[in-house]
Amino acid sequence: MRRRDIAAGIGAATTLLGGTAMAQTAPPSAIGGAITAVPGIKVGHFTEARRPTGCTVILTEEGATAGVDVRGAAPGTRETDLLNPANLVEKVHAILLSGGSAFGLEAATGVVRWLEERGIGYPAGPARVPIVPAAILFDLTVGDHRIRPDAAAGYAACEAARAEAPAEGSVGAGTGATVGKLFGMARAMKGGIGTASLKVGAITVGAIVAVNAVGDVIDPATGTVVAGARDAEGRRPVGATAAVLRGELPAAMQAGMATTIGVVATDAALTKAQCQRLAGAAHDGLARSIDPIHTMSDGDTVFALSTGKAGLPGNMMALGAIVPHVMAAAVLRAVRAARGIEPSPPGVSELG
Repeated sequence: MRRRDIAAGIGAATTLLGGTAMAQTAPPSAIGGAITAVPGIKVGHFTEARRPTGCTVILTEEGATAGVDVRGAAPGTRETDLLNPANLVEKVHAILLSGGSAFGLEAATGVVRWLEERGIGYPAGPARVPIVPAAILFDLTVGDHRIRPDAAAGYAACEAARAEAPAEGSVGAGTGATVGKLFGMARAMKGGIGTASLKVGAITVGAIVAVNAVGDVIDPATGTVVAGARDAEGRRPVGATAAVLRGELPAAMQAGMATTIGVVATDAALTKAQCQRLAGAAHDGLARSIDPIHTMSDGDTVFALSTGKAGLPGNMMALGAIVPHVMAAAVLRAVRAARGIEPSPPGVSELG
């Protein structure tokens, strides 16, 4: 291909993004912002005061096209089948991320009630039915497991939702999150919830993620363990995968003892099928920043939202390249903003 043709091809791709191309890719550690930079998105947290748990709602009150990709072997979800591109409903009105394991799915009922009170939902005969897919993570080992997010918690998260950048770290769905559990909770570190966004031309991409992984959190720019399994003395991260490769055996864990859950969003106009592909691309961001990922004890689930507010079609090749960087940035921000649990369960520490 001649140089002139290559330049023309770059220009065409840039036009579909609605502006000029980035000169170079920003490393995840340099990406700031929040998912609320995407027009049409609000975020609200509920943080339980009685024990470390909570939930986070991502509101799309005007409706947003959505998709989902579930990669973990132990997921806990609601309404994910509805997001299959072959199925009927095109738009959702909120996504809920919650602690509390399967019990935490009850919080979605509170989100549905909040939306119904405001006349928001899918027209169904005499009613409007709010569409609220949800995913949960496991945090029941931290504090009294009988306390978990319920319908009142989901309602409170909606009441708190704003278009401004949300709090990060040990709040909402990330309150009881931990990471680096491959060798047991005694060697784990604190996880949390993080968010990031990036604008390329006229298109904005954002992510929010509650990081509660079996694996370590890695800075993909350097390969450094940011938070993860520590040595037996609890002094420093050891690199969980490297330890396994040296012959150290993982601790016995029940399925569903972890899970990273999140949402990516864009203001580009996408179909349900394209949203599903975008959710898959976001898992690439998890794979770059969490190691190991998608284990038998993780229920890793990512939703994708398209608000269409930019009024432009999405270039899936470009979005597929951008989304993993934004998701990886949100993962790093989640653990860097996290704070220790008081009183701490054995071995679970904040980042030093």
